[in-house]
This record gives sequence, structure tokens and C-alpha cells, in this order.
Amino acid sequence: MAPPATIRWFAVALALTLSLLISPSTAIYCDEDDCYDLLGVTQSANSSEIKKAYYKLSLKHHPDKNPDPESKKLFVKIATAYEILKDEATREQYDYAIAHPEEVFYNTARYYRAYYGYKTDPRAVLIGLLLVLSGFQYLNQWTRYNQAIDMVKKTPAYKNRLKALELERNGGTINKKKSNKQMDKKKEEDLSKELDLQITGAEKPSLWELLCVRFLLLPYTVSKLLLWSGHWFWRYKVKKAPYTWDDASYLTQRALRVRPDSWINIDEVAKEDLLQRRLWEQSNLEGYYAEMRKESKRRR
Repeated sequence: MAPPATIRWFAVALALTLSLLISPSTAIYCDEDDCYDLLGVTQSANSSEIKKAYYKLSLKHHPDKNPDPESKKLFVKIATAYEILKDEATREQYDYAIAHPEEVFYNTARYYRAYYGYKTDPRAVLIGLLLVLSGFQYLNQWTRYNQAIDMVKKTPAYKNRLKALELERNGGTINKKKSNKQMDKKKEEDLSKELDLQITGAEKPSLWELLCVRFLLLPYTVSKLLLWSGHWFWRYKVKKAPYTWDDASYLTQRALRVRPDSWINIDEVAKEDLLQRRLWEQSNLEGYYAEMRKESKRRR
């Protein structure tokens, strides 16, 4: 069944539009000219013939020998054609584009890959990408940190800490005489600099945490990890030695999925109790969770 007339006309119009918008894939090489015609050689010419033709034309149209502006433009086209045809790879691509003009996108992609892909050192691309990502990472961390600081400064707990610090600096007395707001603000800024605000999840940016620095230190990190793994295997798997307090803490943190900064804030007595339970063993961990569930139900 033939498609409706409207669909056929739409297809024709679309084809005409594409033919006007999309230039032939050979045009990306020597514009609308033929590279072989510009050098005055046939497509079957060898590299020696192409080289001789180029030198002959360059002597004629070089700007130092021919001041005519049109001759200068022609010289640029001749040089471009020679750059394309003197290289076997790009010449093969150009010949393919001539033979398959309908493969516009494929030929265009091959052209840009050949002329721009190899000119960029992958190492330079990697370093540039790491630097850009590290810059965004640093700015993002600074933004989060400043936003968190601004929120903390609005809390009563922060203001109480400022007052306590002011009392400490003034020897336990506060000057009741009111000063101007500008002085109060300056004094508050001076005191706030002495407070070490540690905000979980919005720590102050550190250069050691940036992607570029971590990438540079990757060999050291990997070697240190391998050394640690080997030491762990020898000490606890081969020699069957008892876990040290630090290693038992690490196993307990991993079993409970507790962040290192959260583990630091746990009471020492509670830590010791958790370590005695040997929660890195699955049966002990399941028993611990069962106790926690019972305790939670009892409190309800």
C-alpha cells in the first residue's frame, strides 16, 4: 500500500533540506575543490608525482614570489591539498570519501579523528581533565564548608561557645559597656577564628583529598595497601596472632559500617565492649543486632 501523498511530499522536502544543510563529506578536506585537481594530478598519481606537482605550484604561487592576493589564496589551497595527499592514511580516507559521498557522518568523523585526535597527547588530556575536576571539587567543598559554617553560626550553641571564649579571654568578666555594632562584629569574627569548627560531612577542603593529588599518589597508595595486606595475611592468617586493639577497632568499624570520625566520638568503655564482642564474626554480629532490636522494643 502506497503511503499517503502528504507523507511522500514530507519525505521529499526532508531529503531536499538535508541535501542543502549537509555538505558533501569531501568538502571538509579541500572545501568545494578536488584535492587532486588543485595539484593537477590524477587520483592514481604516486607520492613522488604529488610531491613534484606541489613544489612546482608552490614556486609559482608562493606569496614571496607572487604578491597577487588571489594567488595567495590559491597557495593556501594547494598546501592544504598537499598535506592531505602526502600522507597515506589521510589520502586513503579522502579516496574513500570520494567513493562513498553518501557516508557523510562517517567520513566527517574519520577526518576529525585523523587531524585532531592524534595531535592531542592523551596524557595531557588526562592531566587537564584531572585539574579541571579537582578545581570543581575544591570549589564545591569550599562552598559546602562555608554554607555549613554560616548555618552553625546561627545556632545558640555556637553563640554560647563565643560567650564562653570571650569570658576566658577577659579573665571571667564581660565589659557591659555597649560598643558599636561594627566593633561587636569585628570582635565576633576574631573570636570565631579561634574556634575549631569540625562539621561532619562538610569538612574544610584539603589539597590531599583532591583527585589530581590522589592520582599522583596512587602508586604509593597501592604499594602501601599491598604491604598492609601482606602484613595482615602473615600476622593473622598464617601466624594466627591475636588482633591488636587498632586492628580490632578497624574490623569492628567495618562490621558495623561506622565512619572513622563517628567511631572517634564513641565512649572508650563502649568501644571496649564492642571489641570484646568480636563483631567481625558473623554470628556475633547477628547476636548483637538481635540484642539491639530487643532493647529498642523494650524502650518503646
